[in-house]
Amino acid sequence: MNIFVAKLNFDTREDDLQSAFEGFGAVDSVKIIMDKFTGRSKGFGFVEMPNEDEALAAIADLNDAELDGRTIVVKKAQPRERNDFRGGGGGRDRRDNRY
Repeated sequence: MNIFVAKLNFDTREDDLQSAFEGFGAVDSVKIIMDKFTGRSKGFGFVEMPNEDEALAAIADLNDAELDGRTIVVKKAQPRERNDFRGGGGGRDRRDNRY
């Protein structure tokens, strides 16, 4: 199960997050999302746990718990929404100057 973790302390490392979840069972992967320009944590991440019962126990116990001085939010991750909008344009049809 993929788990979303938010409101992380910007200094929390992936191994800290993994340790918190390993108390509930096996952890396949941990990823804290980093800002590509600053290299700093964006304050959220994802934990993948193979056993759904263990993942649900981790969610129930760790949601609203304190980690590295911050109260974190933990919930089942939702699939990313597909974004077909590719930008450009501006709403104007240049061929005949209509909007």
